[in-house]
Amino acid sequence: MTDLHYLSLGAVCARVKSGELTAREVVEHTLTRIGALDGTLHAYVMVLADQALAQADALDEKRRNGDLLGALHGVPIALKDLFFTRGLPTASGTRVMADFVPDEDATVVTRLTAAGAVMIGKTQLTEGAYGVHHPDVVDPVNPWAADRWTGVSSSGSGVAVAAGLCFGALGSDTGGSIRFPSASCGTVGVKPTYGRVSRHGAFPLAQTLDHVGPMTRTVADAGRMLGVMAGVDPRDATSLDAPVPNYGAQMQTAVAGIRVGVDWDYVSEGVEEPLVQSVRDSLQHLAEAGVEVREYRMPEAYRMLVDQWGITCAVECARAHAAYYPARKDLYGPVLAELIELGRRPPPGSYEQLQTLRAAFTGELDGCFQGLDVMIAPNMPYLAPPAERILDLSADPARANGLTFTAPFDYSGHPTLSLPVGLSSERLPLSIQLIGPKLAESNLFRVALALENAFDFHERPIP
Repeated sequence: MTDLHYLSLGAVCARVKSGELTAREVVEHTLTRIGALDGTLHAYVMVLADQALAQADALDEKRRNGDLLGALHGVPIALKDLFFTRGLPTASGTRVMADFVPDEDATVVTRLTAAGAVMIGKTQLTEGAYGVHHPDVVDPVNPWAADRWTGVSSSGSGVAVAAGLCFGALGSDTGGSIRFPSASCGTVGVKPTYGRVSRHGAFPLAQTLDHVGPMTRTVADAGRMLGVMAGVDPRDATSLDAPVPNYGAQMQTAVAGIRVGVDWDYVSEGVEEPLVQSVRDSLQHLAEAGVEVREYRMPEAYRMLVDQWGITCAVECARAHAAYYPARKDLYGPVLAELIELGRRPPPGSYEQLQTLRAAFTGELDGCFQGLDVMIAPNMPYLAPPAERILDLSADPARANGLTFTAPFDYSGHPTLSLPVGLSSERLPLSIQLIGPKLAESNLFRVALALENAFDFHERPIP
């Protein structure tokens, strides 16, 4: 089956469960595609061929024995290389951690494996999950256009999913690192409610901002992965003890009557017209489906939070790297080192002031959701920019504009879903972002599925 690599995760799982395909056949096909393309795309840090084939054989044996099969049975999944994998290096995009081999799996890795997923490999990320790749690393390449940005920091995951080198991948998001790659590479990405998915065994960039979520090619696949990953974890003190819905069933519910909010000033200020038009088109489709479109006002505090995000990130990043920096400073790239230096000596009182502002902003945003079920916005103010203009979040004075639609919801912890809705005239992915109340991912999936069906976007970057 030559186009197996672009089947949905759900379709592959169903075919393996039915016996139409074996897990080994799916893994062998995926490994062949990785071998053919990843020398150019550079999505993977390591490919776990032998381990994946052994997993596949064990899963095929389970099916032959009539054992209970999981929601991801036989599906190759990629892991961003900051998630701990027992007995395998977890470098977090750094050189200083190149030899770090954890003695346990991250909670999300354990849950994915228990659901029958096959760990096909570990994907590249920016150094420490911050703004740029380590100078020694070859950056992942955008499969839509080699000269365009792949997004930070889950860049390898975005490329692997978009190019059919896996059927889903793990990402993390501290200032936009699920949403930027999803928007740049044309994939679905979910940044869940803060605490909805355990971060145990995920090396942090900034503990109070980090979110873990799935990256896939379809809305249903993202819901399937999130359903497996979500849930309370006693090893993560920030984990939320709340029931995990059946996202797949709930997203099938009609969207008529859902209240979707838009702040046109927020959505359009400094934003390229094709992305603003994508929001307009999305709202038109939703209105035709019976959604009630309402205008609201984004709390003004978002501007300062976006502008000063680097301080919050820096202070918490310096804590995360205290065991390595400054003792092994020579192994760090200049961008991450500069961030850590800022975090070790932030402007007096700045971190605490931002935490106070953060609490006020979160409360105001919660208030906005009293009259709304979902908000809509772009993910980025521009289409995937040329790769040489990669955001340097530690020094670029334009960083506030770049984080306008991402950082506020990392601060507040509200869930978001990124969705591709077509291609620009330059054949670059167009995307929109949906934002919901805390623990209301089901509403995001409902609206996203309606939009996915309306736009019917099926183009792929590489045959």
